[in-house]
Amino acid sequence: MSHPIPHAPRKNPRQEPVKPSVNGHKVPDAKTEITQDGKSKPRGPVRRGISFVLGSIGPTLVLAGFAAVFWYGHHNDWRIPKFAALTGEVEPVVDDWCEEHAVPESICVECDPTLMPKGPDYGWCSDHGVHNCVLDHPDVAQLKQPPSRGELAADLQRAARALAIAPRKENNSGCKIYQTRIQFASIEAVMQAGVDVELVERHPIVESISGNGEIVYDPTRQAKLASRVPGSVWRVFKNVGDKVSKGEVLVVVDAVEVGELKTSLLRSLAEEKLQQQNVSRLTKARSAIAGARVLDAEAALAKARADVLSAEQSLRNLGLPVDVKRLRGMDEQQVLDELRFIGIPSSIRSQLDAQSDTANLLPLASPMDGIVIERTVTPGEVVNPSRMLFQIGNTRQMWLQLSVPLENMDQLAIGQRIRFAPDGSRQDVEGVLDWIDTSADQDTRMLEVRAVLANDGGRLRNETFGMGEIILREEADAIVIPTGASHWEGCCQVVFVRDKDYFSGPDSYKLFHVRSVRLGAQNGDVTEVISGVLPGEVIATAGSDVLKAQLLKNNLGAGCDCVAE
Repeated sequence: MSHPIPHAPRKNPRQEPVKPSVNGHKVPDAKTEITQDGKSKPRGPVRRGISFVLGSIGPTLVLAGFAAVFWYGHHNDWRIPKFAALTGEVEPVVDDWCEEHAVPESICVECDPTLMPKGPDYGWCSDHGVHNCVLDHPDVAQLKQPPSRGELAADLQRAARALAIAPRKENNSGCKIYQTRIQFASIEAVMQAGVDVELVERHPIVESISGNGEIVYDPTRQAKLASRVPGSVWRVFKNVGDKVSKGEVLVVVDAVEVGELKTSLLRSLAEEKLQQQNVSRLTKARSAIAGARVLDAEAALAKARADVLSAEQSLRNLGLPVDVKRLRGMDEQQVLDELRFIGIPSSIRSQLDAQSDTANLLPLASPMDGIVIERTVTPGEVVNPSRMLFQIGNTRQMWLQLSVPLENMDQLAIGQRIRFAPDGSRQDVEGVLDWIDTSADQDTRMLEVRAVLANDGGRLRNETFGMGEIILREEADAIVIPTGASHWEGCCQVVFVRDKDYFSGPDSYKLFHVRSVRLGAQNGDVTEVISGVLPGEVIATAGSDVLKAQLLKNNLGAGCDCVAE
């Protein structure tokens, strides 16, 4: 049996919303209040404002507390104050620090020059290219004891030589950086910065022009021997490395042309002798014969003498010493015996058989004292004038060919000493510059120079490479500093000189003076100072870049108008 479902009552859209309740009681909202009879009625605007203010006090106080903590931490580097500071028993700290010069303000001599007045300022020295030149004004040097007059005079002469021999890097005369002083708060601060110091000393200095070189044979003391006529090698007497004397026979060549020239001379001598006799006979009978016959005889004699001279000259051209005057006094057999082995030394001639050995022998003798450098022949070989058989050289004197930069051309002069270090040798050799090429190498743009090297000991070898230096100047007592102790700060080369009163007392100022210097030659770990410091002064070396950084910082924006001069 079905029952009809009654319809739910519809909600009145204007009905008040149900208020939340606590334990079954209604809770009024902010805009209403409960009266004594339990009924709610709307609150007034004043009561609502007071209620809002009272409700906001707590959050506001919390935000204010956070703001106070943030402000205090920001102004005190987020450090918790000591109890004494909170109770007011600590004395206030006075800020005594010079940010610009990194020392306490109370001892900063740059900010207060009266604490340590600067010395005299002599300005620019045009002779030596530095400021406050210690060579002209030694009182500027940071020395307890000034140098003697003799030492200053010697240093002035040395500086003049150094400036005359080569162009030097120049300082700017308008630079004022030399007036600056670099100060540290204490010795501990210097040590913490890693600054080390060394004395300015004296040391031997050699200034030179370096270049690659090669030792070669002196071509003016060499000889290459070849047979002057074609033939075959009969005997060889010398080998490579053998010492030879001038005129000593090296090889004997069997040449047919030599035999023909000897025969021609023998025939010419016989003809000359015959014509001489004929002229003498006709001259005695001149009155009985026609004069033409005498003239013809004299002409024939002249022709015979010309033939003798021609044969003699031909043999001499081959190096055979022919004495025609001596041969004219011999008979025909004696002349033949003399010409057979002419030019052959007696030590070799004794080994020959006059009956069987050929008369075509041509000895080749050394034209100089020396050693056999090269031999290209063996017995039995066929030779001709175009083929070299022996090379002889006098190695007691060698040549050094050196290549130097073209920009050093004006510093070269004939007679300068050259020192050369051959590869593979621990001993240097010295020579004298005797030739400078008149043109530069087309490819390398280097200039070739030559020096003569003495080789009495014979230890120099041909085609030995190495490094050479042309000595421009040698100083036994030059003023030097460690290489790298000077700095280019933009327009001047400077060093940092420690104040002479650095250790005078516990309260002495820890100062370094900026000094412009002019540098000279560099030899390994030392560099010559032409002018700017004196021996005995103390300069910053290791860590001196820290002082340079402080120098640049102090002068940043100072308006230095240094320009290249």
